[in-house]
Amino acid sequence: MLEHGGRLRGAVQKYGIDEADWLDLSSGISPWSWPIPPIPDSAWARLPETDDGLEAAACAYYGVPDLLPVAGSQAAIQALPRLRQAGKVGVLSPCYAEHAEAWRSNGFLVREVLEHEVDRFIDVLDVLVVVNPNNPTGLSLTQERLLEWHARLAQRGGWLVVDEAFMDNTPHLSLAAETQRPGLIVLRSFGKFFGLAGVRLGFVLAESRFLKVLAKQIGPWSVSGPTRVLGKACFDDVEGHRVQRARTAKASERLVELLTRHGFAPQGGCALFQWLVTPLAVELHEFCAQRGILLRIFLNNSPAHSSLRFGLPRDEADWQRLERALSEFSGERA
Repeated sequence: MLEHGGRLRGAVQKYGIDEADWLDLSSGISPWSWPIPPIPDSAWARLPETDDGLEAAACAYYGVPDLLPVAGSQAAIQALPRLRQAGKVGVLSPCYAEHAEAWRSNGFLVREVLEHEVDRFIDVLDVLVVVNPNNPTGLSLTQERLLEWHARLAQRGGWLVVDEAFMDNTPHLSLAAETQRPGLIVLRSFGKFFGLAGVRLGFVLAESRFLKVLAKQIGPWSVSGPTRVLGKACFDDVEGHRVQRARTAKASERLVELLTRHGFAPQGGCALFQWLVTPLAVELHEFCAQRGILLRIFLNNSPAHSSLRFGLPRDEADWQRLERALSEFSGERA
């Protein structure tokens, strides 16, 4: 299993701090979770059915004519390689590590490429995978550039797979409206923006005939009945979307200001996290963990290029706790 953020219980065991006493900033999940609606008994007792309005609500939210619900976008990441013959796959890196792992473990030759290298390699690739906005760097690519890459791949029957797990705050930058183009596959995550990662819900946006093939690969009833009820309620809450976008964007700006004020100006980020490259990454991660603050660390062969991802604090007490830790760290090094 690859390393991910949110492994709080491992930190509990390692540092001997009770779970309730941690400030977990290690994942890019909104700290403000949607309220759980009443779940009818029938959702638990019956097999899920696809005429309950979830697909229609999700289509309206993403602005697409068709989509496929899956048990988290991770399910689609692992299924997509099974729909192609072995070939060459480019993954715009660094990014969410499960993408490269899924293609590599299914026999594909995977090249992890930097942004400026894509144009050099794209004409020999069968698939290009891009996370946009990127996790953990926060890099956002324009629709024009992505569609240019898609056109070059599609000429040879190739795919552009765009993971838009962190796109909810900036829907105008999404490629969702373009997903009826053959070979363009967009993945969307539900849990991050809605703060409900535990329900395991995601969506694949693509042309209808492709979705039918993928649905056969994934199989029936991949999304539980209670999850479907919850997902529809969240998608229907238009005012809630506005509130969530506003408060996460405001918190992200505050996080940039806080980190910068303590000498840790982020190199990238988005509405749900900020990314810091620093030679002090390991030291700062350990310092915070000893005080019950969990960050996500990305190690590099060169310590100077190791990095940290900071999620959003939820309330004023969390903000003060993070500020106190950063101040103490800076003071000890002064």
